[in-house]
Amino acid sequence: MSSHPEATKKLLSADLQKMKDNGEKISMITAYSYPQGLIVDEAGIDIILVGDSLGMVELGYQDTVPVTMDEMLMHTKAVVRAVKRAHIVGDLPFMSYNISTEQAVTNAGILYKDGGSDSVKFEGGQDYASVAGAITRAGIPFFAHIGLTPQTAAMMGGFKVQGKSLDDAKAVLDDALAMQDAGAFAVILEAIPQQLAAIITEKLTIPTVGIGGGPDCAGQVLVLHDMLGLFQRFTPKFVKVYADMYTAQCNAVKEFVSDVKEVKFPAAEHSFNMKADAVEELKKALGL
Repeated sequence: MSSHPEATKKLLSADLQKMKDNGEKISMITAYSYPQGLIVDEAGIDIILVGDSLGMVELGYQDTVPVTMDEMLMHTKAVVRAVKRAHIVGDLPFMSYNISTEQAVTNAGILYKDGGSDSVKFEGGQDYASVAGAITRAGIPFFAHIGLTPQTAAMMGGFKVQGKSLDDAKAVLDDALAMQDAGAFAVILEAIPQQLAAIITEKLTIPTVGIGGGPDCAGQVLVLHDMLGLFQRFTPKFVKVYADMYTAQCNAVKEFVSDVKEVKFPAAEHSFNMKADAVEELKKALGL
């Protein structure tokens, strides 16, 4: 049973807006598979992002750029099959929405209609407001993502905090307002000063969800593999590691290897047996 009292009530964008209006903080986490979806939904998470971060944490890419629509669709379907309550956001990968508005709406439709997500997300601000508007006009709920945008981090000088200067801060605020005006029902604020995130949260009517945006956002999101200590390549400053599941899993496998080598596994309780007379009949039949 889920720890949340409304485990079977599917959260939609209107429910998330109500949470924001009521001052209830919104929790958001990534998940990429059926078992991960089961776990985070059972734990009472409000929003699940099937993020293109799966490219790094699940598929071993150096960054999120190589992730394809086929990969996103497969992982989205897996999570959707597991989840009863949480709002599921499908992430549009790099070059699935960048070429044209028609391409963006088509691919958003694939994640929403074929994948079963409750909404879709892509990275970008004012330059992509018309694309966001087209997606919402098509009847697909849209979740914005501004500040640090990992797909185009190379254009920003790497994974760096955004909006630190006055001009840059104003640009991030303008991005947020443009996305709200385009119909976004929520916006991720990634790696921006907490003071700027607080101002944006106050200015917008829609929920803001921070990842490196400080405590004043309407909600917070982390990558599951980061907070469970499963991703070893690096840990961003904004991550709180809640468990060392990498070491725990490694130790479990080491114990299995040891048990096999020392013939401690399988033990009697893990094995199946024939009746003694059946064994004798079998040996006789085989000439043993």
